[in-house]
This record gives sequence, C-alpha cells and structure tokens, in this order.
Amino acid sequence: MGRLPRSAQIALSDTASLRMRAAWLYFHGELTQKEIAETLGVSRSTVVRMLDEARKRDEVQIWINAEPGDCTELAVKLEEELGLDEVIVVPGDGDADQTARNVGAALGQFLSDVVTDGMSIGVGWGRTVSASLATFRPQRREGAHVVSLLGGLLETSGFNPTDVSWRVASRLGADCSLYLAPLIVDSHDTKQRLIEKCGLDRVEEAASRLDLAILSCGDIGVEGSSLSHKFLTSDEYQELLQAGAICDTLCQFLDAGGQTVDHPVHDRVMAVDLDTIAKAGHVVLASGGERRASAIRATVKRTACRTLITDEAAARALLDDQSADK
Repeated sequence: MGRLPRSAQIALSDTASLRMRAAWLYFHGELTQKEIAETLGVSRSTVVRMLDEARKRDEVQIWINAEPGDCTELAVKLEEELGLDEVIVVPGDGDADQTARNVGAALGQFLSDVVTDGMSIGVGWGRTVSASLATFRPQRREGAHVVSLLGGLLETSGFNPTDVSWRVASRLGADCSLYLAPLIVDSHDTKQRLIEKCGLDRVEEAASRLDLAILSCGDIGVEGSSLSHKFLTSDEYQELLQAGAICDTLCQFLDAGGQTVDHPVHDRVMAVDLDTIAKAGHVVLASGGERRASAIRATVKRTACRTLITDEAAARALLDDQSADK
C-alpha cells in the first residue's frame, strides 16, 4: 500500500527524523535516490536535498554509525520484520504517562501532515491519542469527516472518547459523527436497540468507509495500564485474563494472536468492530512501552495496521520477540 503522502504544509523533509531515515536507507540500505523517494513518499530532489543537508550537519556519521538502539535503525528493522509501510520510533523508556506523551506527540505531528481534503478519519481513544492533541496542528480540510469509534464515559477526569473525536474535527474544520452511547451497556439487547433505533447505525456505516483509522492499545496483564480496568468488574477482568486476553483495543479484548477473546462483555461494548476497522484505507497504531509489545503485535495483526508509532522500549521488545520466534 505504501506510506501516507505528506502535506506540503510541514516540511518534514527538513526535519532530522526524515533526513536520518533517508541517510540510513542510502548509506546503509544501499537504496538509490529514486527508491528512497518512493519509499518516503517525497520527490527525488527532496532526497538529494536531505542527503546534502545531512552531510553539512555532520549527521551522517552520527546516525549511520549509531549504536543498535538508535531510533532510525529500530524503525527500519520493525518495518521489515512486521511488514509495515512505516514505523516511527521516538526516544523514551518512561512510565505509562510519559510514554503516552512522547508517542502522542509524534502521532499529532504525523496526523498534522497526512490528513487531506475529503478524508474520512476514524478516531479511537486512550492516553496516547489524547496526548496527540498537544501537537495536532493541521490545516483546515475541505470535506473531511471525523468518526468517533467508540462510546463515551459518564464520569471522567480526563478526555472522553467523544471529546477527543470532536476536538480533532474542530481543528480540521470537519464534520463529526459522534458515537453517542455509554462505552459499556447492560446487555446485548440494549446495544442492538441503540444501534438500530437511535441512529448509531449511521455512525457504524460511516466507520465502514474510513480512509484513515487512528488507534491505540493497552495491555491488560497483572500490571497492565489499559484504561479498561476502570470499566470492568473484578470478576470480568479475571475471566478475561484466564481466557487469554492480553490486549484492549477499542475496549475489545484480544489474545496474543490478535483474535477476540470469547466473553459476554463483548456483547455490551459500544464500539466499532475491529473487523470493520481492518477494512479502512490506512490504519495507524500509536502505543509504546515495553509491556505493550505483545498488545501492539496483536493489534497490528487484527487491524491490518500499516503505520506504527511507538517508542524505543516497545520497539526493542518487539524485535526481541521476533528474534525469539525464528
């Protein structure tokens, strides 16, 4: 499918991260300038300018001779290992909140540059997606449409899922379809009635035609940091763990292979199904932290993710897991 093209608004070709990626592919990967241009979604003249600038700044020696922990090297290796169009790795190995801020900042910058006129954008939720608003500074886009991918919270001290979607839409000047329902309802019958009788079928329909889906994921292990802990009873949580759940993506619980764990809670979650998300034109997953490596891998498998934005700790863990499987 290829990387999402960048807008001319933000000169990413002039940023260190893209310069270093071009330098890595040219000097270490031995790609031609034309191949690099196609890989990065820029013109060949831009590649020439980036390589020249990298030499002038003495960045080539620093980055190409970097240690294995270098973010550029990690990103290139993950693209190859996971078969992704693009991986962005940010520095960091902090706690859950700091990781969310770091990865979220990269997500906001990325989205600022790839959203285009007429694009239909599905927005998930989580600390990382919320944190992306700090750096999400796009141009206003004609004909853009934002779709909230899950219901909201009755009580919250932070951003509601619907609030995040609305703020993304506001900055784009876009229409917004809000998933106006509680995140978890009391029964499957209530869920079906809300969808069929209260207009949520139109949101589900809009979600089936997404150009871009923005997701995060959480781990739900013993020390997991998923926000879903707040919405489950203790018994439900233990039952999900015993059934093999390791991951929460849009409040849908996955096992290590990316399959939905069979549990009654799924019949009560008000969220667009992950099988629908996987049909989007391009899925972006933003999540970091060493403990979330398995959750990231499971979500990549289930959602047909094409772009991963993560941190060094998760990137290393993903590569270590991949090496262990070989």
